[in-house]
Amino acid sequence: MDERREESRADGSDDGAADSRFVERFAAQLVQAGMARMPARVFAALLSSERGALTSAELSERLKISPAAVSGAVRHLAQVNMVSREREPGSRRERYRVQSDQWYDALLERDAVLKNWQATMREGVDHFGLDTPQGRRINNTLEFFRFLEKELGSLTQRWAAHRAERLND
Repeated sequence: MDERREESRADGSDDGAADSRFVERFAAQLVQAGMARMPARVFAALLSSERGALTSAELSERLKISPAAVSGAVRHLAQVNMVSREREPGSRRERYRVQSDQWYDALLERDAVLKNWQATMREGVDHFGLDTPQGRRINNTLEFFRFLEKELGSLTQRWAAHRAERLND
């Protein structure tokens, strides 16, 4: 345990309340960015947990939500590769874990989505033609997606170098 947390407990402050404030604040920011509320809260709770993994019961208790709410949130987070499910050794209970590089994985998932969108935009340009206002708008979107795809490739390479240098993984 680091010194700051030990000092916090020694002076009588409530780490649980501070943890909860962090979870709710980060979850609110994720909601503002477009994530659904319950998955945002579950993700923030997992991210800020000591082991990076919690059971459904632990999540329910920490967030004061029902097991059904946890289940729905985890299902969504697993679909977008932000958490994984694992069995507790010797138990039938599942534990939910944040991935060590969940943002990178989520970005790679978006890359696949961009490729699908590009295919649809190309069809739109072919259908409407560049000589129409809608064709030009669709082409502008297509060019933006192409730009993003190119930049994401470069960005992921730079992240790998940065991570190796700064995080010693």
